[in-house]
Amino acid sequence: MTETGNSHFVEILLLEDEPSDAYLVKMALKEGKVLAHLHHVVDGREGLDFLNRTEKYADAPRPDLIFLDLNMPRMNGSEFLTVIKADDRFKGIPVVVLTTSDVEKDVICSYQLGATSYITKPMDMSQFIKAIQQIGEYWFSLVRLPQGYKL
Repeated sequence: MTETGNSHFVEILLLEDEPSDAYLVKMALKEGKVLAHLHHVVDGREGLDFLNRTEKYADAPRPDLIFLDLNMPRMNGSEFLTVIKADDRFKGIPVVVLTTSDVEKDVICSYQLGATSYITKPMDMSQFIKAIQQIGEYWFSLVRLPQGYKL
């Protein structure tokens, strides 16, 4: 939601190993006035800990939306996507792949594994910020979800 839309905050889980990209996502959400709590983890294993509320994430909220980088250490984005889309507790959470890869097989694989959207990160900083703002507008202002579905 933006400040002109619904007034509740959405919970976004960002899986991103590059600190500068994570910072840009945070700034873009802020500049776009997207009412969101951004939770950042650095790989798929940490993402699973967050979703399962284990260890330091015992009090983690259920995310309304996941931003997922594909190229991460330990457990990459495709592996993470495979695990969560096989789990009834998490398969309904929309996942936006946000990655530098524009390789066609990565796009196809991501959609086959259950990604909701696939966005190649723009290399230009202002374009990257604009892309994040557009994602916010799309998911929080434009999309119609089933009645009672919280996003």
